[in-house]
Amino acid sequence: MSERRAARLSTTDWRLLYIVLAMLVVGLVMVYSASYGFSLLEGGFYEGRPAFFVQRQAIFAGFGLIMLLVLWRIDYRLYRTYAVYVVSATMIILLVMAILGRWILQFPQAKSIQPAEIAKYGAIVYIAVWLAAKGEKIRDISLGLIPFALLLGTMAGLIVAQPDFSTAALLVATATAMFFVAGADMRQLLIAFVFGGAALVFVALLAPYRTERIITWLRDPLKNALCEGFQTVQSLAALNIGGWLGVGLGQSQQKFAIYAPHTDGMFAVIGEEVGFVGSMAVIVLYGLWVWRGLCIARRAPDSYGSLLAVGLTCWITFQAALHIAVVSALTPFTGTVLPFISYGGSSLVSSLAAVGVLLSISRVSSQPSKAA
Repeated sequence: MSERRAARLSTTDWRLLYIVLAMLVVGLVMVYSASYGFSLLEGGFYEGRPAFFVQRQAIFAGFGLIMLLVLWRIDYRLYRTYAVYVVSATMIILLVMAILGRWILQFPQAKSIQPAEIAKYGAIVYIAVWLAAKGEKIRDISLGLIPFALLLGTMAGLIVAQPDFSTAALLVATATAMFFVAGADMRQLLIAFVFGGAALVFVALLAPYRTERIITWLRDPLKNALCEGFQTVQSLAALNIGGWLGVGLGQSQQKFAIYAPHTDGMFAVIGEEVGFVGSMAVIVLYGLWVWRGLCIARRAPDSYGSLLAVGLTCWITFQAALHIAVVSALTPFTGTVLPFISYGGSSLVSSLAAVGVLLSISRVSSQPSKAA
């Protein structure tokens, strides 16, 4: 083994990869368990193909792992050189999606490609480059907060126009975390939270269906269990039925009531089949993800790498937290998948690509992985 290859292997944070692989295994098992009933109930294209979703998920996972290995070997600092092209491509994708809609290349009853996932990745890369270039100037409101708000607001607005409010909210939360790590002071953060929060509430109330979801959540979903609150009530029932240890893998009954249990309702099925203990094990895996992601950010050789690692880590973490919060009725209902675990090709491939970039950051770090 060459000295260069040995150094690359020794500094790579393999523990992050082991955590992700564990979530992929959990995901494949749970996608099969949650989706075969959905396949039977939907009929049509899925009829007689109970393994349809898990087979597709395995293909997506394989492609995503290839992307992970490729991006691991590419020096993440290369993206900084092409930052202008990255943000230009991101804006073009978001603009096209705002015009055409969220999904493209739709196969029979199987939505296949969601370009917003790619655009979200490009947005995080460019925001990391932009914040790192600002340096100490980030503390100046006119040079830091205002341009940052305009950049982020444009991206989030185009995503909302698709419409995809949950992805826009996740991008805003992720970018705000990166802004804080970049050195923003408490005054800027307070301004950002006040005006950003007001903007999100305003946008959420623009669409009647989002308003209905918020009102249903505030009034108690149980009072509207047969209409807007149906999905939430069925998810809560699944968590309640699961108890401490669950009813057993493949034994969920609520997955026949929850719409798309293999995507938006995945954590509810997990809670029913493996109970509170199994659900907490999944949450622990995400906790370990945060630990390793922030360790990589701390060891990054430059501020750009640190900000990029924080952004990618927060992206996955916030999405997982939102999915769990929706299922447990802590937030109004919105459709979002559980990263690495729920069914979804675009989400899975983009998430594994993010892992590849994180491994690339750890690979070029001057400190060995075991130091963390």
